[in-house]
Amino acid sequence: MGVFGKLKTTVLAGMAVAALAVAPVSAQDKEIKIGMVNLSLCCAYFVGMDAAVKAEADHFSNVKVLSTDAKGDVAKLTSDVEDLLNQNVNVFIISGAWIEAAPAAIEAINQAGTPIVMVDRLLKGGDFTSWVGPDNRAIGEGIGDYIVKRLDGKGKVAIIRGGPADNTIGSNRSGGVQSKFEGTGIQAVVAPGWGEWSADGGFTQMEDLLSKNDDLNAVFCENDSMCLGAQKAIADAGKAEQIFITSVDGEMGTLKEIMREGSNYAATGRNSSDQIGRAGFHRAMAILAGGTAEKETVLPSPIITKDNAVKFYDEDSKF
Repeated sequence: MGVFGKLKTTVLAGMAVAALAVAPVSAQDKEIKIGMVNLSLCCAYFVGMDAAVKAEADHFSNVKVLSTDAKGDVAKLTSDVEDLLNQNVNVFIISGAWIEAAPAAIEAINQAGTPIVMVDRLLKGGDFTSWVGPDNRAIGEGIGDYIVKRLDGKGKVAIIRGGPADNTIGSNRSGGVQSKFEGTGIQAVVAPGWGEWSADGGFTQMEDLLSKNDDLNAVFCENDSMCLGAQKAIADAGKAEQIFITSVDGEMGTLKEIMREGSNYAATGRNSSDQIGRAGFHRAMAILAGGTAEKETVLPSPIITKDNAVKFYDEDSKF
């Protein structure tokens, strides 16, 4: 049966992709082109999402993924979209990374009448067919609950942000964490600079925080990479036993560190780019099969600690 035949219900990392029944078409009758538009493939998170889409496509002999990398440039992303439209792609999957909007790109796709599936970042402005991603505010709240419970409602917690200031993914995460400190004896100390989502940036921001705050009990970073850098700064300062670490994403390096005996890396909120990429692929295929997709689908994002990290660890993951 071709890909436009009956798509059986598939469970994908805790998410059920709805079964669809449409008229079958032979697999030889149609080549399907998916335009995978990436603002950036700068880091493991976005590389993992792109790889997940391609891995799912490998199960279909007539599905081809045309992947682009705008290297962080919105104008280049728009140009990439135009190139893919000229190649007559059947559906777009867009990973907008840290930008808030790409109106020219979205408008060009809508003018062509091609479906749009956004993954991770829900871009503002312009219509889209469907979005699959995390509830970043809820993830932050979950980490906030963990910190409050572990500190018994009192202490000092450092916050390291990714930036820039208008990045709602980061602000929703740290805002969710800090909302749980209200009415407790926990004081949040926010790093004045941006960690820029990197280990080096997290290291630098943590060094600055430690130089001004000798009594920190915990740190929260808006992503794992920054906290892996912060962890090194904490160790270099001889404060690994004093300060525990929390973050968001659930990349394999972080899960390995959480599972390590004696580690001060305590928790991360799951925001798996592998899960998001695979879910985005199946959403795109379901739309092409004639399904009416949910406009927005929030993926499950459990809090990962030493107690459950092994359930989420996959040494073969690209993320």
